[in-house]
Amino acid sequence: MKYVIGVDLGTSAVKILLVNQHGEVCKEVSKSYPLIIEKSGYSEQDPEEWVDKTSAGLAELIEQFDGDINDIEGISFSGQMHGLVLLDENNQVLRNAILWNDTRTSKQCQEIYEVVGSQRLLEVTKNPALEGFTLPKILWVKENEPEVFERASVFLLPKDYLRYRMTGNIHMEYSDAAGTLLLNVANRNWSNELIETFGLTADFCPPLVESHAFVGTVKAEFAQETGLSDAVKVFAGGADNACGAIGSGILAEGKTLCSIGTSGVVLSYEERNDLDFEGKVHYFNHGEENAYYTMGVTLAAGYSLSWFKDTFAKEEAFEQLLAGVDEVPAGSNGLLFTPYLVGERTPHADSTIRGSFIGVDASHERKHFARAVLEGITFSLHESIEIFRSSGKTIDSIISIGGGAKNDTWLQMQADIFNAKIEKLTSEQGPGMGAAMLAAYGCGWYPSLKECAQEFIQTSKTYTPIQENVEAYKKLFTIYQHVYPQTKELNEQLREFRK
Repeated sequence: MKYVIGVDLGTSAVKILLVNQHGEVCKEVSKSYPLIIEKSGYSEQDPEEWVDKTSAGLAELIEQFDGDINDIEGISFSGQMHGLVLLDENNQVLRNAILWNDTRTSKQCQEIYEVVGSQRLLEVTKNPALEGFTLPKILWVKENEPEVFERASVFLLPKDYLRYRMTGNIHMEYSDAAGTLLLNVANRNWSNELIETFGLTADFCPPLVESHAFVGTVKAEFAQETGLSDAVKVFAGGADNACGAIGSGILAEGKTLCSIGTSGVVLSYEERNDLDFEGKVHYFNHGEENAYYTMGVTLAAGYSLSWFKDTFAKEEAFEQLLAGVDEVPAGSNGLLFTPYLVGERTPHADSTIRGSFIGVDASHERKHFARAVLEGITFSLHESIEIFRSSGKTIDSIISIGGGAKNDTWLQMQADIFNAKIEKLTSEQGPGMGAAMLAAYGCGWYPSLKECAQEFIQTSKTYTPIQENVEAYKKLFTIYQHVYPQTKELNEQLREFRK
C-alpha cells in the first residue's frame, strides 16, 4: 500500500494526516502553537513554531507507522491564508509573521484605495482591500518598521515558509497568492502595476507554481529529524479554503461548500475568470489548475455558538446546549439573532457592527435562544448564497462540513434556509484531506483531482428542504436583512463605550 501525507498548517495548530490510496486516514497527529498578541488588533506567530511543531508531529506519525517508510510517496500542504513572513537575503526570518486575523492595517487599506482606486483594484485582484490581506501588512511594515523592510528580500505565506524549510526551495502557488492583493487573479501572474505602484520589486514576490507542482524532496536533515525518507516528493499545496474545497469535492461548476468553523465560509466553484461580483465576495484561484472559486465569509459563525455556550452554559457540552432545539419551530418563536460579534465580512465589510437578539419575549427559554443563534449564523451564510444566485449561479446542492455538519437539526436548518439539498460527507477531514489529494495527484495516482475525489470522498447522508420551513425562513430572512442597516448607527454610537 502507498501513502501520502497532508499537512494542514492552521492558525492554532498543525494537523497532519497519513492517507492511503483509498483515501482512508490511517494516522492523524495534531500539534498546537500559540498566538502572539502584543496589543489589541495584533495577531502574530513565530514561524519557527510551525517548523518545530510540524517536525515533531511528523516524527510522532512516522514512529506510529508500522509500514515501509519508502511507501510514503508524497507530502503536500494546506495553510492559513494571507499571513506575512519576511525573509532577508539569506532567507532568515526578519520578524514574527503577521497573521490573517490581524487588524492593524486599516490605514494601509485606505491608502491602497486612494493610490490604486477601488475599481482598478477589483479589476486586477478581484478582491477589496481588507485588513486580513497581505499587501496591507507589507505596507504597514514598510511604514512602521522601515529598518526591517529595508532588509527584506522576499515575502512568503505561512505554509510556503514551512515548505521552504523542508525542501530549501522558495515558491508560492496561485491559490494562496490570490489572497495577497498582489496577484492578477485572471491572468495568473504577479501584477507589475501593483508591485511598481507600492515601490516593491519583482524579486520580492516568489516564483509561482501550480498547487500540485513538484517542488523538491525533503532535505536530509529534515528527513533525519522526522524519520521521513529523503526521497519523499514535496508538492506545493494550497490555501486552506482551496484545500477545503478539494477535500470536499468542490471540483466542478455548480458545486458549493458550506464550512462552519470559527468563521463560516460559503464557497462555490468557478470555471471562468471574468465574472463580476463587484467585490461583494472573494474571488480566488482554486487549487485545481485553471479554475477559480468565489467565497463569502461570516466572521463569527461557530464562534457565535461557542460564545453563547461559554457565556450561558460554560460547564455544559454542546450536545446539552442544543438539546431541545429540534422542538422549537422555525423562527424560534419570533426571536432573531445576528452573528456580528466581531464585526462582519460578507456582505457587510464592517468592523464596527455588533450582534443582536431581536424580539426577546418572556416566553423564550434557553432552547429558543440556542436555535436563534443557529438560525442567525445560517442566515448570514445565506447572504453569500443569495449573492451567488443573483449573479446567475444555480445552487441546488451544497456540501456541509465543520461544526455545522455535526448536528442533524442544524443540517436540516441549512437545507431549509438555503432551499437546497445538503450533503454530509462520510469522512470529513477538510483542508488536510485536500492537501493529501494534491500529493496523491502529484504522485500520479490519479489522472485528475476529480478522479481522485471520486475515490476519496463519499456522501453519508442527504437533507432535503421541508417546504413549510422554506416559506417561513424566506419571510424571516427578509426581516434579518433589515437588522444590519437599522442597527448600524446604534453600534457606531455604542463604540465609545466598548472596553
